[in-house]
Amino acid sequence: MAWYTRGLQAFRSGLGSRTSVPHSLERAVRWMSTSPETQVQAKNDLDTMIYLASTLIGVIGFSYASVPLYRAFCQATGYGGTVNKHAEDRLKVEDMVPIEERELTVRFNADTSANMQWKFRPQQKEVKLVPGETALAFYTATNPTDKAVTGISTYNVVPYEAGLYFNKIQCFCFEEQRLNPNESVDMPVFFYIDPEFAEDPNLVDVDDITLSYTFFKAREQ
Repeated sequence: MAWYTRGLQAFRSGLGSRTSVPHSLERAVRWMSTSPETQVQAKNDLDTMIYLASTLIGVIGFSYASVPLYRAFCQATGYGGTVNKHAEDRLKVEDMVPIEERELTVRFNADTSANMQWKFRPQQKEVKLVPGETALAFYTATNPTDKAVTGISTYNVVPYEAGLYFNKIQCFCFEEQRLNPNESVDMPVFFYIDPEFAEDPNLVDVDDITLSYTFFKAREQ
């Protein structure tokens, strides 16, 4: 590419000192003067930047959809210890027979995502019950900011196998909760452990169950 450089110098001489070569022409000449290896490396760098930007946009888009997708998948399969919730639960409760000899302890946990400024906690540390017995627990959420914030929660149960028998009759999960500045709200969880829990050989040594909720900012925020 030496002839490009010589041509540029001659072009400068012909124009004289009062006129400058346009910057776009100079950049074009410099690009053509680079080695093929350098040009290939520059193209690869550009392709990499475009790929990373596309990946980031995809991740952000998926994060907005992750809560409803998680809800639909886990409620259908019980995956990850997500509890079952069915309309017929209220009817089943009337006919349940408690398994008195199998006492269980249900503990409660509360978390918030990194961008959620709410204060969120369970009102009780734990409750004791037996399979076939209903129980009522409460969580409290507070918005300490000066703006209204809408949140939505996900939940799971540990150990995961217990989620198949952990049934909620009433809860606040997967429903948007809007709190005004400095507002607090008590949220109930009415649930029971299916009597069939006591018949599962995989849970024969399980006496402690943890119910966890995590609040996220709703995507409209």
